[in-house]
Amino acid sequence: MGKITVETCEIEGLKIITPTVFGDARGYFMETYHYEDYRAAGISEVFVQDNQSASKKGVLRGLHFQKQFPQAKLVRVIRGEVFDVAVDIRPGSKTFGKWHGVLLSEENKRQFFIPENFAHGFLVLSDYAEFCYKCTDFYHPNDEGGILYNDPEIGVEWPVSEGLELILSEKDTKWEGISQLRK
Repeated sequence: MGKITVETCEIEGLKIITPTVFGDARGYFMETYHYEDYRAAGISEVFVQDNQSASKKGVLRGLHFQKQFPQAKLVRVIRGEVFDVAVDIRPGSKTFGKWHGVLLSEENKRQFFIPENFAHGFLVLSDYAEFCYKCTDFYHPNDEGGILYNDPEIGVEWPVSEGLELILSEKDTKWEGISQLRK
């Protein structure tokens, strides 16, 4: 029933997925995940946990990763709009330290597939946003790692409009830069 369109990104492994949406006068229907469709698109990971967060405008979460228990993620927005970012932290990768960003919203219904060993974060652009994601491993609180969201070595171009005040957790202001991961 619900096929997907998959766009590959310049960084190997990252994929932007647009589901087929069936709409009529009543509203719409779409499959948000169908194993066979995703497997045909090269995404055969097994997801073991679903998460959801709510944030207000200006909240920037990230850039996060797990060190010993890396997670692949399939992320989407069900309300509002966010700028979602993945940074390649795969050891030996030719794109190590490179980032890709995508606008995810309840209107465009796009999803972003992020493989293991990427740092991930997002900035809320709407007044309010609800963010959902599937993970391939469980969250391990003692395994959390991060990179400073504004590390100049990475150079993420966050779409911060004039007058937008960023809201970060204390820990997200204290991460080191990506140089800590270079070995």
